[in-house]
Amino acid sequence: MNNNRDAHAEGPDLAALAGLLADNTRAGFCLALLDGRAWTATELARHVGVAASTASEHLNLLVAGGLLAQERQGRHRYVRLADPATAELIENLASMAPLRATPPHSLPAVNRSRALARARTCYDHLAGALGVAITTAMTDRGLLDWEHGLTLTGNGTAWLNELGITLPADKRRPPVRSCLDWTERRPHLAGTVGAAVCRHAFDPDWITQIGTSRAVVLTDTGQRALRDHLGPSDDWSVTDPRS
Repeated sequence: MNNNRDAHAEGPDLAALAGLLADNTRAGFCLALLDGRAWTATELARHVGVAASTASEHLNLLVAGGLLAQERQGRHRYVRLADPATAELIENLASMAPLRATPPHSLPAVNRSRALARARTCYDHLAGALGVAITTAMTDRGLLDWEHGLTLTGNGTAWLNELGITLPADKRRPPVRSCLDWTERRPHLAGTVGAAVCRHAFDPDWITQIGTSRAVVLTDTGQRALRDHLGPSDDWSVTDPRS
């Protein structure tokens, strides 16, 4: 009996990590922080509808547990997801979680939900139907290969160079990584390549952010660019989900 307890005490404490997310408030904080920004405790409290003191208690647990990093500027406390690996963990868990049965009740809420499903940022890469479509198109053109795990092909490297995309020398993060999309339930592209493609899409206004949310919309310029660089597709001819 004691030997069993000792065996369970060894190794990673997965139950402790799971316990950090086994709370609607803390889970809501982590999902909100998938936008890649640093939020104040007050902003997060308002976002999930809890008191500031309650938010502070939950944030302390998330920081102590290593899921969030924090910094202070004057009287303000800012928190963000600890790193890209944490963001991918949250997104992957979200893809496995059951969808909430209660639908949005107002037209603005319905539009926000549709916009997030259509195209959004997942920390620093593109997700939603648009992110999945770009990943599929890159695969179809031979820029990505899945045969022995996801890899960037030689043609993929040349394609990035043609676009003027330079990858950062980040040895800790894989160049490409598959991230299961929680709305599409299909993979979208993450890793340093996914992040670089997302940054590039923002720079020439291929995509623009909708308000302060994670949702983005593909512009007319973006539609033409994706047709030019990834070939024709119905996924590049979409209307603004807010309309």
